[in-house]
Amino acid sequence: MEDIMTVFMASKFCRVSPKTIINWIEAGHIKAYKTVGGHRRINRADLEGFMRKQGIPIPEAEPEEGTRRILVVDDDPIIVESIVQALEEDERDYEVISASDGFEAGLQIKQFKPHLVILDIMMPDIKGYEVCRRIKSAEDTRQTKIIVLSAYLDEEKFNKMKEYGADVCFSKPLPLPRLKAEVAALLGLNE
Repeated sequence: MEDIMTVFMASKFCRVSPKTIINWIEAGHIKAYKTVGGHRRINRADLEGFMRKQGIPIPEAEPEEGTRRILVVDDDPIIVESIVQALEEDERDYEVISASDGFEAGLQIKQFKPHLVILDIMMPDIKGYEVCRRIKSAEDTRQTKIIVLSAYLDEEKFNKMKEYGADVCFSKPLPLPRLKAEVAALLGLNE
C-alpha cells in the first residue's frame, strides 16, 4: 500500500466511513495535509500510529484498484471546494485535483491525465468549446470524459458543447448527489 493515502483509502484501511476519517482529521487525531487541489492526504505512518494508539487492528495491505483521476476546472474556489470534497468523500476512490484557469487546466490535463474533467465554460480566460475540442482531438486524451457546468447554458449552447466533445452538460447549480451519480456513470462505476 502507498505511503500517502486519500481519505477513502484511509477509511478502507480503518474500516470506517470517509466522513469518520475527515472528523478525526478535523479533531486533530490524525495528521493530514491538503493538496493544492484542496483534498486531504494522510501519511500511512501517521494513520498506523493513530490506529495503534486507539487499538484499531492494522490490516494486511490489499492490492489497489485502478484509481480514477478527476480534474475540476472552475475559477470559483467555493464551487471547486464543494465538488472536490464531495468526490473525495465518495465511496469510490477518486483522485481529484483542480485548476482555476485555462492555462493551469491545460498543464494538468497533460501531467495528471484525468479520466474525467468537470469544466466550467464561463471563466475569464477560457473558451469551453476550445478546451473540449482539444481534449477530444488529442490522441492521448480522446477517451477523457467531460462534464460541462455553466450558469448560462441554454439548449443551443448545450448542443454546441456536445458537438465539441462534451459528454454531459448541466446548468449550475447542480446538486452534488446528481453530479456524483453522473461522474460514476461516465466512468462506468455504477453498481
